Amino acid sequence: MEIREQLEQIIDDAIRAACDSGSLELEQAPAASLERPRDEAHGDWASTVALRCARQLGKNPREVACAIIEALPANDLIDTVEIAGAGFINIRLKPAAYHRMLASICTLKGDYGKSEAPPEERFVNLEYVSANPTGPMHIGHGRWAALGDSMARVLRHAGYEVSQEFYVNDAGVQMDLFAQSVVCRYLQLNGQDVELIEKGYGGAYVTDIAQGILDRDGDTWLAVESEKRRDAFCEMAYGEMLQLMKDTLSRFGNNFDCWFSERSLYIDDAQGESPVSRALKAMEDKGHVYTKDGATWFRSSTFGDEKDRVLIKENGEFTYFMSDVAYHYDKLMRGFDRLINIWGADHHGYVKRCEAMLAAWGHPGTLEVVLGQLVNLFRGGEVVRMSKRTGEMVTFAELIDEVGVDSTRYLMLSRSSDQPIDFDIEVAKKKDASNPVYYVQYAHARICSILRKAVGLGEVDAASGDGPSMEGLADRLFAGTLDLSCLTDEAELTLMRKMGEFGELVADAARDRAPFRLTHYAQDLAALFHQFYVACRVLNDDEGLQAARLYLVNATRIVLAQTLALLGVSAPEKM
Repeated sequence: MEIREQLEQIIDDAIRAACDSGSLELEQAPAASLERPRDEAHGDWASTVALRCARQLGKNPREVACAIIEALPANDLIDTVEIAGAGFINIRLKPAAYHRMLASICTLKGDYGKSEAPPEERFVNLEYVSANPTGPMHIGHGRWAALGDSMARVLRHAGYEVSQEFYVNDAGVQMDLFAQSVVCRYLQLNGQDVELIEKGYGGAYVTDIAQGILDRDGDTWLAVESEKRRDAFCEMAYGEMLQLMKDTLSRFGNNFDCWFSERSLYIDDAQGESPVSRALKAMEDKGHVYTKDGATWFRSSTFGDEKDRVLIKENGEFTYFMSDVAYHYDKLMRGFDRLINIWGADHHGYVKRCEAMLAAWGHPGTLEVVLGQLVNLFRGGEVVRMSKRTGEMVTFAELIDEVGVDSTRYLMLSRSSDQPIDFDIEVAKKKDASNPVYYVQYAHARICSILRKAVGLGEVDAASGDGPSMEGLADRLFAGTLDLSCLTDEAELTLMRKMGEFGELVADAARDRAPFRLTHYAQDLAALFHQFYVACRVLNDDEGLQAARLYLVNATRIVLAQTLALLGVSAPEKM
């Protein structure tokens, strides 16, 4: 068990003992429920259980706290306990508790900090990015790519089963406009005097696609009937853009379990039913669909939406919302307990109607929408609006090319999704402590250097790639019995306390869908390591002390590497 769970068990046992002795007369004792004090001077952990017990008993909380403390069983975790304020129980741990934690870290390695998800919502569908395949992804898509992937990693570490999904909007008006735009550019390249259609796509990439068709097929498409030509160009352009998205996201470290095509929603199966028809029938069977003015409506206002929504227009066309209805019904039929969608802030008005459709099927609260704010791009403090290469928007792929995956990911995750991000390209490229990802990665590389020196390997060996892995070095260093009781310096204890927060941090970040907290944790842990390294000489003449401090250093390496891994950022062994 984690230290927190062990402490809660000890306090629960103390409350039961106090009840058995008659000191407390509780019909049902509340759980200890420990939390971190806001001020570290108040101890390592705090509990309000005495205040909650006092309400039941009608007693003074401090008197209740005294009874609980007096009944604490003998244990090797708690150093001191004190009553603070109205009746808070503050606990400070013995160093030995953290020494055992170090052993747990070095034994579990990448599994350290894992937990169990609530069984009722363990199977999660996480849909994100889901950009239209009508052009290159912009930097906002890059933020959702980083957020979605890191969220999936954090959820999995917290015990969830996560399926990452990209919804490909490959049907509807925008695809038609995209296809017609490529046709226009193709005709222009063949010398025809035609205007780009209204609301068409005017980016240089559209001309590039048309030029590719011309280079491969020549002018053969001029003789093809216009509708067939448009359909063919749509497939070619769509395929090229979708592959570009897949390639860019793969470079960024995103691995989607499912690329779901919107078109598939309208394809009949062997029984002659499509996902759209099944979803519509499910709503009709529940009595939530009606006809008015020739259109088919969903009674979304019954479930908290501001008004009812059209599913099928008067002319028989399905609305975009009908596609969403069918898509989310399909997700439900695939057996997911929780549906999480990451959308841009401009979709705020769309949330209620989507929540309503899940409620209409009898699954209220199943859908969870995470709205993300924009990314403002800067270069040395100056706003960047255009790409130097194309004179248009800076694409996600161009940002990766210039800045790199690690810095882009880390900085995209540095703030909560409900806050805008000011992303400065020059800061992201810096190789010094002003760049937070460099600062954290440098701490990891420095630890690896210390471990190499401890076994007599130099940086030349590291640069050449010769020698054992870091895990191999650890096995060599810590083959025998270790005495960690000498790790009592305040810098050592502070570093260990921070590592002790990792498990609860991951669980909380998973619960709140907030992987950005890991960036702050990584920076704090790196800073505490640097402070420890200055205050406590690791490689020294005291063989026992050196071995213990190297063990602490190695545990820090493991937690730092795991934190970076949950962010999708590499942990370099040399820099």
